[in-house]
Order: sequence, then structure tokens, then C-alpha cells
Amino acid sequence: MAIQDKIFGKPLATSEERAEQIGVGAGIPIFGLDALTSAAYGPEAALALLIPLGIIGTQYLLPIITAILILLVIVYFSYRQTIAAYPTGGGSYTVATENLGEKAGLLAAAALMIDYILTAAVGISAGVTAMTSALPKFQPHTLALCLLILAILAVVNMRGVKDTGTAFVVPTFLFIGTLLTLVAVGVYKTFAAGGHPHPVDPMPPPLPQTVQFLGLWMLMKAFSSGCAAMTGVEAVSNGVMAFREPRAKNAQRALTVIIAILIVLLYGTAWLTKHYQITAMDPDARGYQSLLSLLVTAVFGRGWFYFLTMGSVLMALALSANTAFADFPRLTRAIALHDYLPHVFVLRGRRLLFSHGIYALTGFTAVILILFKGVTDRLIPLYAIGAFLAFTLSQAGMVVHWKNEAGDHKGRAWHILVNGTGAVATGATTIVVLASKFRSGAWVTALLVPTLILLMYSVKKHYTRVRLETRDCERLKVSNLEQPIVVIPMAGWNRISEKALRFGLLLSQEIKVVHVHSEDEAHGIDKDWEDKIVAPIREAGLPDPELVTIPSTFRFIISPLMDYILRLETENPGRKVAVLLPELVVRHWWENLLHNQRVQLLKILLLVKGNQRIVVVNIPWYL
Repeated sequence: MAIQDKIFGKPLATSEERAEQIGVGAGIPIFGLDALTSAAYGPEAALALLIPLGIIGTQYLLPIITAILILLVIVYFSYRQTIAAYPTGGGSYTVATENLGEKAGLLAAAALMIDYILTAAVGISAGVTAMTSALPKFQPHTLALCLLILAILAVVNMRGVKDTGTAFVVPTFLFIGTLLTLVAVGVYKTFAAGGHPHPVDPMPPPLPQTVQFLGLWMLMKAFSSGCAAMTGVEAVSNGVMAFREPRAKNAQRALTVIIAILIVLLYGTAWLTKHYQITAMDPDARGYQSLLSLLVTAVFGRGWFYFLTMGSVLMALALSANTAFADFPRLTRAIALHDYLPHVFVLRGRRLLFSHGIYALTGFTAVILILFKGVTDRLIPLYAIGAFLAFTLSQAGMVVHWKNEAGDHKGRAWHILVNGTGAVATGATTIVVLASKFRSGAWVTALLVPTLILLMYSVKKHYTRVRLETRDCERLKVSNLEQPIVVIPMAGWNRISEKALRFGLLLSQEIKVVHVHSEDEAHGIDKDWEDKIVAPIREAGLPDPELVTIPSTFRFIISPLMDYILRLETENPGRKVAVLLPELVVRHWWENLLHNQRVQLLKILLLVKGNQRIVVVNIPWYL
């Protein structure tokens, strides 16, 4: 326990929950790092689609990023209103379910779950890409580095919200500081050079131009790729309950700071890219460098600031997956409360976390990273669709919310206009992203969303059936109570068997001791039966148990036992059959390998093939 406490932190009492709440400063790295770090790969994702235009492609990046920023501002105002209307946490699932109905809520839930998994995967892979850009010798180990960072993130998040925020404050503000410095110095050098700055170090030559002009389809694809910069904006509205009072105000302040910094970083990066004439590189090419790596090299060269910046980018991008770790467990809890996910997601762990959400996110992210070998550009086509679908449903739900607001609500028309504009803008963007990225991999997301919805419906159907079958609608029935027929499988007479038989004598006067006898055995338990078992029972004035010996020609044990128990239950309608299973419990897990696990297998088969009249009782013997 001491080691576990050091790694994951000491358990927290429920009364300590208030101390785990955070302020605006800690809220920025916890809920905003995903959005902020998109400045490191959002512009590159757009520029990579313009590679066929050669150096001319840099002229189109700024208008594309400007359009994305206009959309970002619309979404920002929309989510400020959402936070105010849902101070207990107004994620897309909650808003869509309450205002648009169950089906829309499940659509938002599926889209968000996929988005958070991809958020974690893209953040980690982009961080490792930043590292391999600075240190190319690590490029062959990309996947291993991704999985290592994922494991570290999972452990850090298991320590709780407050500890996580403390751990991420320095990397977050180092990332923000270095990039703001890059933008400021780059802008100064650009103006000082009359708008045509010269890179400190030479840049790789641009790839040859293969397309003469920017077509509508290429523009749509570049815009949809750049929209990856908007993912993570919803995180604050999902995590309002993590903030200190006044929760809504603190959450809105955190969101405002995040969006303001993101606007500066995105526009500044795109502006410098245009003026320094930097084009994206082919990610599969030897010596590949990210756009940010090239930009820092152009402005500062490959000195100490370059490695400081790229180190901060690596840490921030890798840690940006924490936004998913902060929100995914809250999302799965909200869904599980409506019976659409296993109830285990509702349970809080030792550090007041919804730990099973963290386990699930870690597992799914690892699978995604392995499938795509940790390469960011292979993940980007799957990205953003879930986020924009969630944006759209959330804003449409808020329009309905304001319409249904009781009384003469002040500013209702303005609220409806803001959220309505957000719904139309993000809805149109969703269609553009889906259409332009469909063949590149977006079809995977389009297929996963309905699959997840069907799974959630199946979970709901199961819980509904359980509730209907187990609900207590009558008074306790005390009539027709009868002792069960007790069945005790017994391989031989020992202290474990004795404990089971003693307990069986307390339960019923009708006991059947069943021994499956193989031809390989010299004898069964009949040699001990009369002297050591039956004689003491008769002396105590108790009825004799029945010894049932089943011959097993082929040395099978489980199958004959199952057949006998099921036949006994069939021949005695109305009676319960209690199967007592003597079991050896060892001190160390590895000692289980030294003993056969027939009891466990028999238990599973009885639970699977049995019915309401068969009761399974474990009789443990502790070593």
C-alpha cells in the first residue's frame, strides 16, 4: 500500500472533495491544453494539404486560419452561454439529451467519446513528432515513445484533479511563453526586414508545384484539416464542476483565457509561415520536420531557444491528452447514469476520480496509437468530426433551451441568435469536414458513431431487463419454505471437504456427496465413508448423507458433475439445489498456477447453465 500511495497518492475521503476543486490557473492546463497545443499542429494540418501548390500554398494559409478563427470565436460565445445555463456541467451529451431528446444525446455521446480518444492519441503522437523533429534518431521509436507517455499520463491522472493541475502548470506556461516569444520576435523581425525576413538557418527546399491553382475541393480539405485546431474547446463546459465557487464564472474566465491565447498563437503562426515562406514537409520523408520546428529554426536558428521551445512543445503536446483524461471519465459517468454504459463508470476511486473512465480511455488510446503507429498525420483525418458534431448538437440544444426558458427571460433573443449562429456554423463545418475527409479515413468515424450508439442501446436494454426482473413489487414471501437439496462435490476426504460437509449439515437434512471416480484412481472416498464421515453423523443423531459415486471412463470431472446437478434440479421441481464448492485459497496469486482450477470452471458453468433454483456457495479454505 505504501508504494501504491506514493505512485497514485493517498486515498481521499468524500469530505475532501472541496479541497480537490481548482481555480482558473489550474483550469487552463487541465481543460485547455488540448485547445492551446492545437496551434502546434492545426496550421500544419492545413498547410500539408497545400503541398501540391508549392511555395504558393503559403499565401492561402492565412485566409484559411482566419476563417477557422471566426468559427472559433462563434463557438466561444456559444459555450460561454452554455456554461452559464448549465453550471453543474453542460457538455454536449447533457445539453442534447435534455433539449433534443435521447437519440440526439446518444449521437453527441458517441461523437464525444470518439473525439476524446482521438484527442489523447493525436496529442501524444504530435508531441512525439515534435521530439523526433528535433532528434531524428528517435524516429524509429515513435510508437514506443507514444505508449510510454500514455502510461505516464494515466498514472499522473490517477492522482486526482488537483495534483494533475499542479504537475501541468509549468509545462503549459512554458509552452505558451516560448510560442508567444516566437510570434513576438518573428513579427518584429518581419517588420524590421520590410515584410521579407530571412531565415536564420536555411530552410528545406519546397516540394515542386504539381497543381496550378487552388480548387474548391483542395480548399475544403485544407480547411477541414485546419479545423483540428478547434478540438478541445468544449472541455471547460464539461468540467465546470471541477472549479471552485463561483463555478460558472471561474469556468468562463478559464475559457476566455484559453481562447484568447489560442487566437494569438494560431494567427501568429500562420502569419509568420506566410512571411517566412515556409512549406510543410512530407511526413513520410527522411529528415521530416514539423512546421513549428521549421518556424523556430527560421526565427531563432538551432540554438538553445530552439531546443527549449521544441522541448516545451513536446511536453505540452504529450500532456494535452490530459484534456481527454479530465473529461472522458466525466462524460462516461453522465452516460452511465442514464444506463447507456456499464454502471462501473459511475463509481469513484480512491482519489475521488471516476477511475474506470481513465482505464477505458488509456486502453482505447493505446489501441489507436498501435493501429496508426503513432503518426499524427494518419490520425488527423479521423479527427475533428466528432468534435464538430458535438458542437452542433450542443448549440442546437441550447437554442431549444432558451426557447423553453420559463418567464420573460432577459436577453433570450440574443442568446438564441448566438447559439443558433454557432449551430449553423459548426453544422456546415461538420458537413465540409465529413465530405472532404471521408475517403481519407473519416469514414471510420462515420462508421464508429452508429456502432457505439447501437452498443449503448444494448447496454440500456440489458439494464431495463434487469430492473424489470428484479424490482421488488410484493411483500416478502414466507410460505412454502423448504430446505434445499445440498450437493457437495468431493474429490477426497480432507480438512477442506470436512469444512464443506459441516456447513452442509447446517443447511439441510438432505445432502448428496458426489464423487466422480476415474479408473486411474485406486479408490474413491468410500474407504473413509463409514468410519470417518457417516459414523460421527449418526452419533450426533443427524440423517445420513447420500454418497453418489459417478464413474468416469474418460477421466472427465466437470461434465459428469454438471449433468448430475442439472438432472437433480429437473427431478425435483420446486426445490432449490445448493451446490457447496470446497475451494483452496492460496496466499499469493502465482500459487494458483500450482493447483487445478476445476472449482472455478464448475462455478462459471453453474452460473451460465443454471437457473433461479440452483444456488452456488463457495466454501473457502485459506492457507
